[in-house]
Amino acid sequence: MKAIAYENGPESLHLVEVRDPTAGPGEVLIDVAATAVNRADLLQSRGHYPPPPGASGILGLECSGRIRDVGEGVEGLAVGDEVCALLAGGGYAEQVAVPAGQVMPIPAGVSLHEAASLPEVACTVWSNLVMTGGLGRGVLAAGARWGEVGLGAPRVLLHGGAGGIGSHALQVCRALGARVATTAGGPGKVRTCRDLGADLAIDYRDEDFVDRIGEWTHDDERGRGVDLILDVMGAKYLERNIAALAPDGRLIVIGMQGGVKGELNLGALLARRAGVIATNLRARPVDGPGGKTGVCREVVDNVWPLVAAGDVTTRVSREIPLENAAEALALLDSGESHGKILLTVA
Repeated sequence: MKAIAYENGPESLHLVEVRDPTAGPGEVLIDVAATAVNRADLLQSRGHYPPPPGASGILGLECSGRIRDVGEGVEGLAVGDEVCALLAGGGYAEQVAVPAGQVMPIPAGVSLHEAASLPEVACTVWSNLVMTGGLGRGVLAAGARWGEVGLGAPRVLLHGGAGGIGSHALQVCRALGARVATTAGGPGKVRTCRDLGADLAIDYRDEDFVDRIGEWTHDDERGRGVDLILDVMGAKYLERNIAALAPDGRLIVIGMQGGVKGELNLGALLARRAGVIATNLRARPVDGPGGKTGVCREVVDNVWPLVAAGDVTTRVSREIPLENAAEALALLDSGESHGKILLTVA
């Protein structure tokens, strides 16, 4: 089969012939129709994000396509089924073998190609904001429930609200009844966030998000700040994120675009009774507590109905042939893309 290989950076991506994968026990083999480009692919191509042990070294964390073969012990999936899948690697190829628990049906009303834009963002957002952060399940960081303490809608801050993860998270938050603030870079991306339903869209190039969050929540009954922050910046925003948290708030870090090391003021954290959590989706086990099978199951049960109802939409900005993967990663790296970029397989 054909797949994308690389040596030293996204500009080195090129098409090569590799051995066809096979479906092992508990796996299915998918003929890939499309795969989506993620920032993790940029990092991996530069040597900064190696795949977990046993995972394919080929780029690509999600795909859509048709099942070509079914391994021993797999039930409920059949050859010819149109599906999408969460991957630990291997999406930038004509075929990929996937654990059956990470294979999901195509949401109603979504095309086969569009479905490739959903698994990584949907599983990332749901596992962090809902399964970890308690959004939509009425749970505060301190363990109390919103209804029990008479509080209004939870308040969420999303960094990078116009990007793939941010735009999906914004829609999920709105569907779950949260008030949402976002940061974005530039007037165009700020407008995108507002169009998606953000209550507050902050241009981080011109405004301080801590000050704006304080103004937005200054008269709230539970004090200034937000209850949940989904952060892709890491070290650069650590201190300011803590300053933007409300009492009993949670900061969930899922990316390190702003560095890996920062100073943490434990006094500020203690004063807010707040929590800082860092999570990773790719390295989770397939099964067991916190495993990807459980995450995918929750996404199918809870997110796919929102997609089918139009409450959460796919946002595909470009479709580019697989052989031009270097062009797709350059576009992602430029920051000019609004929504997901797909690589399509002929």
